[in-house]
Amino acid sequence: MCDIDKEILNVLKEKYKGIKMANSFSEALNDRNIKAVAIATPAYKHYEMAKEALLSDKDVFVEKPLSLRVEEGEELVKLAKEKNKILMVGHILQYHPVVNKLKELINFGYLGKLQYIYSNRLNIGKLRTEENILWSFAPHDISLSLSLVGEEPEKVSAFGEAYLQKGVYDVTLTILDFPSQMKAHIFVSWLHPFKEQRLIVVGNKRMVVFDDTNPKEKLVVYPHKVEWKEGKIPIAQKAEKEVIQIEDGEPLKLECQHFLECIEKRKEPKTNGEEGLKVLKILNMAEESLKNKVSVSYIKEKKYFVHSTSIVDEDVEIGEGTKIWHFSHVLRSSKIGEKCIIGQNVMIGPDVTIGDRCKIQNNVSIYKGVTLEDEIFVGPAAVFTNVYNPRAFIERKHEFKDTLVKRGATIGANATIVCGITIGKYAMVGAGAVVKKDVPDHAIVVGVPARLIGWACRCGTTLEFDDNDYAKCNYCGNEYKLKDGNMELVSQK
Repeated sequence: MCDIDKEILNVLKEKYKGIKMANSFSEALNDRNIKAVAIATPAYKHYEMAKEALLSDKDVFVEKPLSLRVEEGEELVKLAKEKNKILMVGHILQYHPVVNKLKELINFGYLGKLQYIYSNRLNIGKLRTEENILWSFAPHDISLSLSLVGEEPEKVSAFGEAYLQKGVYDVTLTILDFPSQMKAHIFVSWLHPFKEQRLIVVGNKRMVVFDDTNPKEKLVVYPHKVEWKEGKIPIAQKAEKEVIQIEDGEPLKLECQHFLECIEKRKEPKTNGEEGLKVLKILNMAEESLKNKVSVSYIKEKKYFVHSTSIVDEDVEIGEGTKIWHFSHVLRSSKIGEKCIIGQNVMIGPDVTIGDRCKIQNNVSIYKGVTLEDEIFVGPAAVFTNVYNPRAFIERKHEFKDTLVKRGATIGANATIVCGITIGKYAMVGAGAVVKKDVPDHAIVVGVPARLIGWACRCGTTLEFDDNDYAKCNYCGNEYKLKDGNMELVSQK
């Protein structure tokens, strides 16, 4: 069992005698006796930790959602296949005994032709800040709807409102339109006076209700019919309900047993990475629909902007929403992520990879060997090199050294990044600095050559540590601890 909170580990140690405890994820991954991991962390950590576990040759169970971005989910699915590892997503309803019985009724034709699905997942309970209600509650019902209908939607529409925190939706209604004319309505809220977990499936022969909060009548069939009087007027004919008996079984336990069985027999989980990726795509579409107040088609072309004065070579990948402005040049085999802003007179490539939501200001050249992860800021006229000791009269392309800039880092204007180094996550390089060696995560470096002068929060605010090497960001409230010359996140607000 692994947790960064030592107090939690101490409680678990008393409760589960003989179980090995770890205070860091890397410690657990380095244990060769551990063949698989179950990741139950905040959603924003799923991608990072699942990837690290797969790269450490572990089978992985990750709680919903698979990740927060489709590209990350695709990467995890691809990595699991390459490593021949199990990747399972925690869509727990798929392992509920009631759902298994419901699928039997549908497959047997007991409900007739399915017409629509309506689900409520409502509660007054734990409120989150790192994810909204759509990502917290809806994945279960999206997964179940896809499974019951047996196809993917062609359109997704979502409506909602943020009452408690700006930008964090508390209530959402998501509508899935399927090619077979089926519809699924998914209503979720954590601002509800009581707990309600109900799924209604309507067929042209019968209707069925799955009420997970009713211990005695979890699955009830209503054989109501509609008859047409004189062939013109529809008349509802109500009938007595039929309570379906269900075998006992704890869904979470059944889900865990399935993971163990998949590990032992090397078989694909019912909710594998591909299934998790489908749900992730719909969540992203619903999020886009919420923000832009439009319906989103399931299949759509990538769209980006390139100014008429700029040049993009063949075999270049550019993500949706990226804008490339005047007199820039993107060379062959380069990849630029989504929603990037590339300023004027920028040269990229060849064979350069740039992540999502990066901002590259005017007059920057990013040569082969340089990789920028997501959300990197590169100030005007910053310089990247790829050869340590260049000569005009000596060909040294085979001596190119790789440079990696990790997620969220900032490179100041006119800074020079000497090749062969790594700049850590959320680090800040001052304007005009010359960086010749690795920069730790969150470090602030300035000068020629660059030297460490302090530490920056994820939001970019300079931190002040007390005598116990503890700091709290005055801007966003994140808490950090210095340990062995590195900064560790203690609490994220």
